[in-house]
This record gives sequence, structure tokens and C-alpha cells, in this order.
Amino acid sequence: MTTKTWTIEVRIEEEGDVTLADAVWSMENKAELRGHGTSRRNPHDHSVPRIGDELAVARALSDLAYQLLGAAADDIESYTHRKARSLAL
Repeated sequence: MTTKTWTIEVRIEEEGDVTLADAVWSMENKAELRGHGTSRRNPHDHSVPRIGDELAVARALSDLAYQLLGAAADDIESYTHRKARSLAL
């Protein structure tokens, strides 16, 4: 059995009603992938920073997930020399 641990670092910045999140994944000296997410608070809504953080981070992780699927498809194609089929769930 092999166990691996991957770490994703998430950075959140708030600027007024806008929250930006960056999710960075890297593995064993390979190229890293970066996902980005943004949320904007409607000025008429209550200020609850945690909600903006959650939305921005979820969007950054979603972006990162799609990039990781793309990287997997590229790797499959380089080994099989065939177009990868849909990898999405």
C-alpha cells in the first residue's frame, strides 16, 4: 500500500466587498497549479466575511479541480496516444 499526501495552500484577501482566493497545489518538484476564485458582497446584504471567504475558496478549489482534470487528461493522452474521454464525474 502506498500513501501520498498532497497539500493545497489557500490564500484569502479581502478588499472592501470583494474577496479573492488563490489555491496553490504542487507535487514533488512538478509544476504547480493555481486556482482562483472571487466573491462580491451585494452592498444591500449584511457583512458576513466568512460567507465571502467560503464562496471565493470554493470557486478557487473548483478552478483548481478542473485544471487538475486537464492535467490528468494530458498525462493519459501522452501515455496512450489517444484522446482522453470525459474525466468529469
